[in-house]
Amino acid sequence: MGGPSRRILFIGLNYRPEPIGIGPYTSGLAEALVERGHKVRAVVGQPYYPEWKLYDRFKGRWRSGEEGGVSITRCPHYVPANPTGGRRLVHHMSFASSAYGPARQARREFRPDMVFTVAPSMVAVPVAVRMARRAGVPLWLHVQDFEVGAAFATGLLQSRGVAANAALRFEQRMLRSADVVSTISEPMCGLAREKGVPGERIIELRNWANHAEQAASASGARLRAEWGLEGKTVALYSGNIANKQGLEIVIEAARHLANRPDIAFVVSGEGPNRDRLERLAKGMDNLQFRDLQPNERVGELLNLADIHLLPQLPGAADLVLPSKLGNILASGRPVIATVLPGSGIAQELEGSGVIVPAQDGDALAWAIRQLADDANLRDQMGQIGRQRAASHWAREAVVDRFEERMQLLLDAALEPEIPFP
Repeated sequence: MGGPSRRILFIGLNYRPEPIGIGPYTSGLAEALVERGHKVRAVVGQPYYPEWKLYDRFKGRWRSGEEGGVSITRCPHYVPANPTGGRRLVHHMSFASSAYGPARQARREFRPDMVFTVAPSMVAVPVAVRMARRAGVPLWLHVQDFEVGAAFATGLLQSRGVAANAALRFEQRMLRSADVVSTISEPMCGLAREKGVPGERIIELRNWANHAEQAASASGARLRAEWGLEGKTVALYSGNIANKQGLEIVIEAARHLANRPDIAFVVSGEGPNRDRLERLAKGMDNLQFRDLQPNERVGELLNLADIHLLPQLPGAADLVLPSKLGNILASGRPVIATVLPGSGIAQELEGSGVIVPAQDGDALAWAIRQLADDANLRDQMGQIGRQRAASHWAREAVVDRFEERMQLLLDAALEPEIPFP
């Protein structure tokens, strides 16, 4: 895009080498900005996601170094093995506390032109606010997930009471403190407006399809052979296995289709809910659990599927637009999502998938059966999805959009005030 080189201080919990979730997009954006001539200093957490277990080689105290041209400080923090609501709060608070010192040092030494932070963790945003105010520079808050609403939807936090009201007020205050608030879908932009963020401060900045090339060209034949799925119509869920996905519906649908030996279900991923789901599915011959696949095999996994499953709990669908959706669409396979008509996910899947009610195993099983029995329809939907991935989920377009808005923001911040006559 051009323009002067800028110094950006990033503060955020998740970063590469976490393979899914927020980490790949934060690190990808930071490295892309360095490639375009900007300087980025990042204060991040130790990698732990999606297993909710610290990666062995990153254990210990603060670590500093350079990765992909980005100067990084990794901060120690608490990681709960069972991330309940209260433990998640302590998890986020421990990162905010640990990040404060390195962020202050970076503000003094690096002298940033802008502070950029990502929620989750909203609890760490006050650190970013303080750094921006002390440096006298703009603050950009990027919302990957409206945590409070997601906590309500998944039962981690009661939607009424003193704690709920305090959480909502805190979230609203943090959103309003930012000079720019970006988020990953238009419905989520609408939620930001409802929470009091002025419309001129809001921008949609979606996650790109970071495995699009693999998804478009790889073959799933090797995995089919390894996992005993040759000749089957495979319905695949891949990704994080946590509460907000509502994956119990996949087990329910598999039970409904136990009389269809030609249809197989695969759940591939890690997360705090996996052990419980495996217990629920014990003894089922048509459903298998597989570990999260390494990056070099993601394309094979995506192409293993004949049908991709994207379950969401009621109330959670417009609080997040799953980043993996772009990769799923790039694979040229249809998607079945458990969301309401008109939701952000439903809009993304127009022509390329089917939506069914959340928590309705009968409806999910019916949709899987219809697509399993109609290969031509699967191909038509898959082609539409692949075209949408190319037009709406391209990495360069996302980075262009970020850089353009950043330059406008910083140019405006440098304009002298005109005295009142």
